[in-house]
Amino acid sequence: MKTNNPGFNRHGVWAIFRFEMARFWRTVAQSIVAPVITTSLYFVVFGAAIGSRMAGVEGVPYGAFIVPGLIMLSLFTASLSNASFGIYFPKFTGTIYELLSAPVSPWEIVLAYVGAAATKSVILGLIILATASLFVPIQILHPVWMIAFLLLTSITFSLFGFIIGVWAKGFEQLQFIPMLIMTPLTFLGGAFYSIDMLPPAWRTVSLFNPVVYLISGFRWSFYGAADVHVGVSLAATLGFFLACMAGVTWIFKTGYRLKS
Repeated sequence: MKTNNPGFNRHGVWAIFRFEMARFWRTVAQSIVAPVITTSLYFVVFGAAIGSRMAGVEGVPYGAFIVPGLIMLSLFTASLSNASFGIYFPKFTGTIYELLSAPVSPWEIVLAYVGAAATKSVILGLIILATASLFVPIQILHPVWMIAFLLLTSITFSLFGFIIGVWAKGFEQLQFIPMLIMTPLTFLGGAFYSIDMLPPAWRTVSLFNPVVYLISGFRWSFYGAADVHVGVSLAATLGFFLACMAGVTWIFKTGYRLKS
């Protein structure tokens, strides 16, 4: 792979980014409409049917309380699937070798694929936020932090998805981590409840779930209420980001499942 390209190949990065975004808009029903409908059903079931029968959580109406968790759930899923499929598909079709031999550096490839996946996720997250506002009153106390957590989480999980796409040898492995690991962790990470509502023993167990910190920090940016301190949430998110960066660096340094 060529790694000594002079300067920044913005044309190459833009070409890959534009190709990935074009695929996103071609499948708009799957990429946007389906998640929005699913989220709307969550609000109907949890927000209206259940929320009307229970008191607020930490001073926040239950329907509004679950909004950050639902956005994070969609963000995790979209970031992982978009980034993993984006890099896996060239491996599946064999066009990955053309990409590796092109005058584009490894980090330009990552920037293009991860940038496109994160952009798709942010668009979806904002659409779901707008959809949620039609069902429940939403208050964003810290909009700058909300955007920061939204961007950082999207980029981090897009990097994680990129790693999954390189690692996967088939479509079954491509779906293994998102469906069998991330989705349960998200549901058990306080997306629909505060972990303070759990018995002490289970609350302690929940603190070992990294998703708790991501959802807690994001919810704090909305209502100023959090299961863990926002500084700890930010540190956990940055730690996961750096771990994913290290993983991507190792992949391109060794050529793991890219050159064979």
